[in-house]
Amino acid sequence: MAKDLDELLDEVESKFCRPDPLRLGMGEPSKSYGVTHRGDRNRTEAKEKLRSTETLKKEDDLDSLINEIFEEPNFNQKNFKLKSKSSGNTSVRASIQGLSKSCSPVYLGGSTIPFGIGTNTSPRACDHLRCIACDFWIVNYNDYMWDESCDYLFFRNNMPEFHKLKTKLVKKKGPRAYACQCSWRTVEELTNLETDHQLRWVCGKH
Repeated sequence: MAKDLDELLDEVESKFCRPDPLRLGMGEPSKSYGVTHRGDRNRTEAKEKLRSTETLKKEDDLDSLINEIFEEPNFNQKNFKLKSKSSGNTSVRASIQGLSKSCSPVYLGGSTIPFGIGTNTSPRACDHLRCIACDFWIVNYNDYMWDESCDYLFFRNNMPEFHKLKTKLVKKKGPRAYACQCSWRTVEELTNLETDHQLRWVCGKH
């Protein structure tokens, strides 16, 4: 009898006094799930905002860094190139101007005739002569004349070394000895080069 009473009390207590396990299992998880889901969504949105802010900041930093790396050096390099180009043009222009004048007419002369750019109004002996036959620059020696024994082979073998040429040079006041590898002349007076048709000498410009 007492046993049956205990079983009955246990059944009543389990039904009416203790919380329903199924109700507890269904109610609480749904409530906690809702809270968890809402919290996760807020946390996700916050992370996305933070990421977008960091991305924009990184892009701005990257743009500014690119500008610093590429824009400023190009500006300096441009200035440098302009300066180099300007200085190069100046030097080239100066060189062209320095080598743009030639004698007209071309004169030869003795040691008393000054060197320079020969013109009709200012006759001067050209000291930048070049032979178009042998492609040698003409050498000249003041107060010397060539010995009569000079020949083509002598100049062919010894030009333009003075210590070899002087063996055929005769010291004399007044004349000037001219020579290339294929021709030679001794000149005492101012002479227009056009009058000597055998010479292939031209002014190499001053």
